[in-house]
Amino acid sequence: MEYVYAALLLDSTGKEIKPAAVKKVLTAAGAKPDEARIKALIAALEGVDIKEAVSKAAPVAAASAPAPAGASGAEEKKEEEEEEEKVSEEEAAAGLGALFG
Repeated sequence: MEYVYAALLLDSTGKEIKPAAVKKVLTAAGAKPDEARIKALIAALEGVDIKEAVSKAAPVAAASAPAPAGASGAEEKKEEEEEEEKVSEEEAAAGLGALFG
């Protein structure tokens, strides 16, 4: 996962995603870079618009169901946050798949 994070960081700062740059980011973060994984990442990202892929993978707030008449506002908010977290994890995983396909 740290390889994807390195690519996202480089992209967000406007730097080109090259093997040497990914290696520097990983080293600075305290990770041990693996040349084969770096090459695989670079190959997978070839032709991918990362900003577009990330914007498509951004979580969309789920519409909440109407609260039962007896439910308090705190209970409703807690349930809504749990639903939102589930959706966010699923959508994020699907969106990251687009970075490699």
